[in-house]
Amino acid sequence: MTTISIIPEPLSATETEYRATAGERHSVGKTPGAALDALSSQLSDQESGTLLIVQQMRPDGFFNADQQKRLAELMNGWRKARDSGAIFPAGEQAELEQLIDTELEASTQRALALLNDKRP
Repeated sequence: MTTISIIPEPLSATETEYRATAGERHSVGKTPGAALDALSSQLSDQESGTLLIVQQMRPDGFFNADQQKRLAELMNGWRKARDSGAIFPAGEQAELEQLIDTELEASTQRALALLNDKRP
């Protein structure tokens, strides 16, 4: 199964674009659906068996406000490093990857809760 992340990227105070990422592939769209559609066209038939969980980026019992805030801080730092050609610090990269793994696990738990009609 292919994991796809869709992350909002603010362009200004009133405008946001969305980046869909699956491994090394990525696309950008004006909506999460547009970003997903653009990315899906890049995936092979073998990669198309995808489960997509969309969270409205609000804290919940699976991924709290502090975790979301830190993830956003690290993603902003990572983007700045990427855009400037700088190296993102290894410690922050490890922390970012851990938070991404934690959010992925939270998505799994969220999906299971929905399946069982339970809320945190």
